[in-house]
Amino acid sequence: MGELMKGKRGLVMGVANDRSIAWGIAKAMADEGAELAFSYQGEAFGKRVEPLAQSLGSDILVDMDVTDDAKLDAGFAALWERWDRIDFLVHAIAFSDKSELTGRFLNTSRANFKNSMDISCYSLIDVARRVEPYMTEGGTILTLTYGGSNRVTPFYNVMGVAKAALEASVRYLANDLGPQGIRVNAISPGPMKTLAGAAIGGARKTFRHTEANSPLRQNATLESIGGTAVYLASPYGECTTGEIITVDCGFHVLGMPQPENL
Repeated sequence: MGELMKGKRGLVMGVANDRSIAWGIAKAMADEGAELAFSYQGEAFGKRVEPLAQSLGSDILVDMDVTDDAKLDAGFAALWERWDRIDFLVHAIAFSDKSELTGRFLNTSRANFKNSMDISCYSLIDVARRVEPYMTEGGTILTLTYGGSNRVTPFYNVMGVAKAALEASVRYLANDLGPQGIRVNAISPGPMKTLAGAAIGGARKTFRHTEANSPLRQNATLESIGGTAVYLASPYGECTTGEIITVDCGFHVLGMPQPENL
């Protein structure tokens, strides 16, 4: 147990199970002394999240649906009944129709484009606006992105466009909220064996490819991503905002696969 986050309170959005990136971040925050609250969407996810939250000493779980203003209002109202201040927010929410993450990006439907952008990008702006008044001592907002935002990645399709918009939103939010001492950053891990990652076509091949070709010859771990989040939310990250921090064992620096894999 460390104390980098002692006395800090944070909401973690997007935990699906104990392999979620959001869970890796939550555990690292708790290990450094943070007090946590968790959001979930619907009863089924609530049942998954509750024992995980309890294992970190949290009894604050709020039902939030980022596509429903009324439910989001109710969820935050329930949180503010328990807390009068929040120090960090972890936004690990993204979605796209799995059937459109194969084939050509050209064939993305209007409905799925709007839905992907709404859930994967606009939701960050929406929750940032809601927590801003409660970050009375400054704070940190973190979200998750992926390299498919700026490099064409097979099977990522519209999610790449949504993540590009998310990264632009990080920069604009960082500028808006900086005067209040609120930092906004994104972490960009490599491919992970998560529930969300499994929805991407060819996920296993992508995982093996990055492991074989990254400079460190491995993929990122939940612990490494969690540690990065702690740095960004702790006093050590006080001068870092508007950044996309890549945690992918160096894969993003490559122009081609390693010679033995050509």
